[in-house]
Amino acid sequence: MIQTAFESSKDVDLILFIIDATSKDIGKGDSLILEKIKEAKKKTILIINKIDLVKKESLLNLISIYSKEYDFEAVIPVSAINGDKNEIILEEIEKSLPEGPKYYDDDTYTDQTIRTIVEEIIREKALKLLDDEIPHGIYVEVTKLKKGKTMEDKAIFNIEATIYCQRESHKGIIIGKNGNMLKRIGTYAREDLEKMLNEKVNLKTWVKVNKDWQENDKIVKKFKIES
Repeated sequence: MIQTAFESSKDVDLILFIIDATSKDIGKGDSLILEKIKEAKKKTILIINKIDLVKKESLLNLISIYSKEYDFEAVIPVSAINGDKNEIILEEIEKSLPEGPKYYDDDTYTDQTIRTIVEEIIREKALKLLDDEIPHGIYVEVTKLKKGKTMEDKAIFNIEATIYCQRESHKGIIIGKNGNMLKRIGTYAREDLEKMLNEKVNLKTWVKVNKDWQENDKIVKKFKIES
């Protein structure tokens, strides 16, 4: 694993080098890592952990020792127990990384299709509300996904989806008495979808039985389900 890390250092944009604040000097292991960093000549952030265990003078001395060995992008003293420097570490990482190509639009936050996300949200709500009453033997298929306008000329997503289960008895449980369970599933899914899409959503759902759907590799792989 260590050898793999050393070999990978040649191809990375930034290295995070974590050392122990209780060290009085550069130890044998850290010295070896430091030499590999020098060979790679990569941008490196030095993170000094366990600062809650040492005095300020010892910490400053350790920073001085390491700073003379390499020109670090930043030196960040932290305490993993407190976890109060996480944002600073992330900010320094962002500052040190090169700007890459723009693969997606600014308002794109996932590479999944809207159809896939809708199916996953409906399935997640169904499994959560049904709890242990139904095995995870259900899947969802969006049959209609169309953007339109309301009577007030506002944008709206018209979505139709079918929840498939394996048994007739499961179908009754999913629908619920007077259709109440299916309504709850639809309501919670619609609320999440409206937040995600930032548009009104008209969601209609149906329930059908497909006894052999877990034999369909395409469906099983889609939801990463072990049949």
